[in-house]
Amino acid sequence: MALMELILALGTIVASSAASATQPESAPVAGAPAAGPDARYCMRIEAITGSRLEELKCWTRAEWAEQGVDVDKEWAKEGVTVIG
Repeated sequence: MALMELILALGTIVASSAASATQPESAPVAGAPAAGPDARYCMRIEAITGSRLEELKCWTRAEWAEQGVDVDKEWAKEGVTVIG
């Protein structure tokens, strides 16, 4: 009888931990900080092939847009600082 209760308890624990592991955590999505039109947004850029050094670029929102980058979307992953 005690063995059956132990098996039932362990089965419940395993089932609940598997269910919680499959639920995605909702991370807050924050855009880039608000700043003036001349402010430069510094973000990390992928290293050039053959290099391990990470590059940092500081451009205005307009310059990032010309490169096809949405500053608000990429800021959470790559953003570093705002100048100006």
